[in-house]
Amino acid sequence: MLHETFHYTSWEDIDRVVASFGGFLPHSDDLSVLFTPLPIGSVTSPNRIALQPMEGTDGTADGRPGPLTRRRYLRFAHGGAGLIWFEAVASAPEVRASAHQLMITDENVDDFARLLDEMRETCLKENGYVPVILMQATNSGRYSKPTGVPAPLIAYNNPALEDTPIDSSRILSDDQLKAYEERFSDMARLAQKAGFDGMDIKCCHRYLACELLSAYTRPGLYGGSFENRTRFLLNAYRAASAAVTKPGFFLTSRLNAYDGFPYPWGFGVTAESGLTPALDEAVKLADLLKTEFHIPLLNITIGNPYKNPHVNRPYDRGNYVPDEHPLEGESRMMHCVSTIQKAHPDLPILGSAYTYLRQFSPQLAAGMLKGGHAQMAGFGRMAFAYPDFPRDLRETGALDPKRVCITCGQCAALLRAGIPSGCVVRDRECYQVVK
Repeated sequence: MLHETFHYTSWEDIDRVVASFGGFLPHSDDLSVLFTPLPIGSVTSPNRIALQPMEGTDGTADGRPGPLTRRRYLRFAHGGAGLIWFEAVASAPEVRASAHQLMITDENVDDFARLLDEMRETCLKENGYVPVILMQATNSGRYSKPTGVPAPLIAYNNPALEDTPIDSSRILSDDQLKAYEERFSDMARLAQKAGFDGMDIKCCHRYLACELLSAYTRPGLYGGSFENRTRFLLNAYRAASAAVTKPGFFLTSRLNAYDGFPYPWGFGVTAESGLTPALDEAVKLADLLKTEFHIPLLNITIGNPYKNPHVNRPYDRGNYVPDEHPLEGESRMMHCVSTIQKAHPDLPILGSAYTYLRQFSPQLAAGMLKGGHAQMAGFGRMAFAYPDFPRDLRETGALDPKRVCITCGQCAALLRAGIPSGCVVRDRECYQVVK
């Protein structure tokens, strides 16, 4: 179907489009399921709404939370989401995605601790409970830009991502990958010291751990077989696990189940499936994480926000017009999340991509949960635009159409430009359109 902008006035309008291509968007008017507690290991999220990790590009030069970082997370805490999935925090200086990406160190860990204390105090005062707060630990890999200039560190050259091969000197050796695995031990130690409830070893959107999942053509210990392609992620888990001393602290991942590129350049497809998701390996990887590391939660996403952003965040406006309808993208995401959840009914799966449906997104989230397709609903762009949306939804049963995200893509444009990112439509006090 051809791309078109959001124009729906009811779920009946949406259903007609979905039916025309045989899509999958379960929905329910009973939103009560969104406000039931969810046990996550030894902690409990007070509701089933999560805020996804959305980089603000507003840390200090040495990686501390800056004034806009603090403002953003206190707004999130005020909003009342049950789980706040803290944005990407770099595991080493050279793998920062921007000069202002957060980076936790022994020198600044107390700054993170103070912010977490303020967040919990704010949420408790305004909502009567404290949220679960996770830290996302990342190695940006090919998207490393620590001084504002691209400095990619890649697993292999990928013609689906670059027109001109990146210099072979930027391909990480097996020894270099081993050293980066070990960095997650220190990240786990610091996350515990700061007071996070758990840590995400980021494995999505073609950052390093995710890129290695599709390293079919790479020689050596980290390429070819499933065992080799998952080696970095699993060894990072082992390093982090060895550093866990805080009772109840847990590990998890935001995991790409599907990259949206053809074999052998993307994870989640086969030579036979083309661009149709083939999720057997994602299901297998989820099982490994659950069995060996006892993860109590898994965050499923798809696509690459740099190359095919319409796959993981369907939009009205972006830097290109995709060759599919946004609701096809929504349906694909729901299918991928549901497939992982149905394969692992005892592992809570957090799903993504609800924001495109604006004021109708809570019904989709409720339908996914009530149907057993997911156990938690994650919102990213919506939180930038409308940080109080969980609170409003709880108190009024609806979202204000005049406050929802309109999927204009400007928050992503700010991020790509390496300047503070937020909503240029709903938060003009702080953020301006990038030309």
